[in-house]
Amino acid sequence: MTGLSMKRNEQTISVIIPVLNEEATIGSLISHLRTHSLKTNISEILVIDGGSCDNTIAIATQQKVTVLSSKKGRPIQMNLGAKHAKGSILYFLHADTLPPKSFDEHIIKAIEKGHDSGCFRMRFDTNNVLLKFFASLTKINHRVCRGGDQSLYVKSTLFKQMKGFNEAYLIYEDSEFIRRLYQITNFTVLPQRVVTSARKYRRNGTLRLQYHFGMIHLKNLLGAGPEELCNYYKKHILEQTQ
Repeated sequence: MTGLSMKRNEQTISVIIPVLNEEATIGSLISHLRTHSLKTNISEILVIDGGSCDNTIAIATQQKVTVLSSKKGRPIQMNLGAKHAKGSILYFLHADTLPPKSFDEHIIKAIEKGHDSGCFRMRFDTNNVLLKFFASLTKINHRVCRGGDQSLYVKSTLFKQMKGFNEAYLIYEDSEFIRRLYQITNFTVLPQRVVTSARKYRRNGTLRLQYHFGMIHLKNLLGAGPEELCNYYKKHILEQTQ
């Protein structure tokens, strides 16, 4: 057995999916993950539920994946998933995002090349011109162009070293964590694309929602803390969807 083969066999991926009332997507996502990856590369699929009141847990359980109950809050849920994960690579994925074919192979190859953290490019499930433009920016390897909808992989040892997601950030947790990754790792953007749902834009209006997301980014760059960002989100986005 060659050194490369030994190294490849040592790498396994734990897929971590935080959910809250995702009965419409979780079943198809799990099926997609299994169809587009090698069983030998995937250590487990962990669904971390933040208190769903629909059929999310029942559907995930029926799919024979590990379901863990957590306090509500994406960073809290993802940290809990990482704590229980067995794989040498953690792959954080939103419930409404589908990774590309052979995503596991792409991630493992990137790890072998020394990229201990990274993400995929992204496209939305819509032909909206504005969203196509914003999705095209995800090819740029700069932290300003990052977000959780692109999914995120990171070596489990590195995740522990960084003490995981900052649970003070009830929103913007992905961007805050990725900012720290850029500071200490050779972060990479893989050329393949995940497909993420534009459902939030359809509910809130594309221009309106993109404006408020842009304001959150700007506020963060200007030094706003997690509480201010969360309050802005609740006032301008969350209240409008209730």
